[in-house]
Amino acid sequence: MTTDGTPVTAVHADGTATLTLDAPARRNALSAALVTALRAALADADADPAVRAVVLTHTGGTFCAGADLKSPAPPEDFLALLDGIAALSKPVVARVTGHVRAGGLGLLGVCDIAAAGPGATFAFTESHLGLAPAVISAPLLPRLDPRAAARYFLTAETFGPAEATRIGLLTLHAEADRPGEGTDPVDVVLAPVLAGLRAASPQGLAESKRLVAAPVREALARDGARLTALSARLFASDEAREGITARLERREPSWRS
Repeated sequence: MTTDGTPVTAVHADGTATLTLDAPARRNALSAALVTALRAALADADADPAVRAVVLTHTGGTFCAGADLKSPAPPEDFLALLDGIAALSKPVVARVTGHVRAGGLGLLGVCDIAAAGPGATFAFTESHLGLAPAVISAPLLPRLDPRAAARYFLTAETFGPAEATRIGLLTLHAEADRPGEGTDPVDVVLAPVLAGLRAASPQGLAESKRLVAAPVREALARDGARLTALSARLFASDEAREGITARLERREPSWRS
């Protein structure tokens, strides 16, 4: 995290606003502070006429670990963040070089383009905590292969970037590092994407994004209130308290067979 304690940093340059989740000690978990800071940084990027695209990336080995189990953001605020990304007039590109878990997958799902490097891993861990991928299901289910969504929502299995691309969680992924090349492989695959976005007109981007983001925005508007209520109910349940406590204490939950 930066010396001033800000969990999100922003750099505007060359037509791109790069927003970096910068709370590596907390694995960039979705705390109230991080969600608030990210919403503000997105609003600033949207208001900057020089910005054609937003890149959402991270410090540390984890893009986002999901909800901060000690100080989670209220579900309503997280829903507002997801809707804000979907409604932004600029395309949002996720750049992932580490692990993504639970609510962090919702951030990927709502981004317009998502790319990951060869070391990235993904898992919907909620069912092992007494929870469910409630709020994040709104942006994810319109994008994911239905059979794959059922499998990974239920089992909490970990999978890699090739599988994430196959099922629709990612747009593209980088293969293993090639010896002798200093550029991060995810930046190599993103280079033509960002070049295309920088060359586009503001109106063209905004209206094209409106078309492709429509199913996600419709799902958020239709199901958001119900899903935030479900999330709040699950977090307050006895099973979730046991699951979260077991995770923090690094032990198996009482229901483990």
